[in-house]
Amino acid sequence: MILYEYPFNERIRTYLRLQQLFNRFGQLMARSEAVDHHFALTTLFEIIEVASRSELKSDVLKDLERQKQLYNGYRGNPAISEQALDGLIAQLDEHFEALNEVSGKIGMGLSDNDFLMSLRSRVVIPGGTCEFDLPAYHAWQHHDAQSRIADLGQWSAPFAPLAQTIQLLLKMLRESGTSQKVMATAGQLQQNLPQGRTFQLLRLKIDPTLNITPEISCNRLLVVIRMMQQQSDGRLVASADDVPFEMSLCA
Repeated sequence: MILYEYPFNERIRTYLRLQQLFNRFGQLMARSEAVDHHFALTTLFEIIEVASRSELKSDVLKDLERQKQLYNGYRGNPAISEQALDGLIAQLDEHFEALNEVSGKIGMGLSDNDFLMSLRSRVVIPGGTCEFDLPAYHAWQHHDAQSRIADLGQWSAPFAPLAQTIQLLLKMLRESGTSQKVMATAGQLQQNLPQGRTFQLLRLKIDPTLNITPEISCNRLLVVIRMMQQQSDGRLVASADDVPFEMSLCA
């Protein structure tokens, strides 16, 4: 099944973007080829760009506190394990303290690294990182793989508390939804959302053999999904078929 996720607000949109970037960076850093580490660095620059939002740290800390209050409300419920509840709240506290100890904008210290900043200014230029433009970077790419991996680990370390916290928050958000099997009749589904609940994320799973791509539009009142059929030349045209899929709404 192919999983699609659609955020209902800009805060969750930013979390999803960062999670994708952190996952990509981790995969590229673990490899040994210099070209993989080049793209790990370009991914790190994307992380720096997204994480530079002034309100990001505040939003994440508020979400951690909100989750803590929510789970504290389950105390005394006989259907809930107090031991599991204590462990989860301790985990939330640990992430809160780690992130709260970061002073200023996350990763701002990297702006003092001349090597990284010179590279960052050149990667946006097509072919801008050739050896005649950046000989120091060319030399770095010839270091042994373990040395490059150590450097990448050091440069990405300031973002570790943020990466771990976003991983936890998104995991909890995804687990709040219940999957249901639905049908897009004649290629379309329109569903009113229940009043009194604020959803943050829509998750949709489609069988890849159907060759269908969903176009999703959501707001606090309505979900609209339009199924598109991909042609051999890559164009998308609206499907008129009934399309089964799985959907969950996460609050």
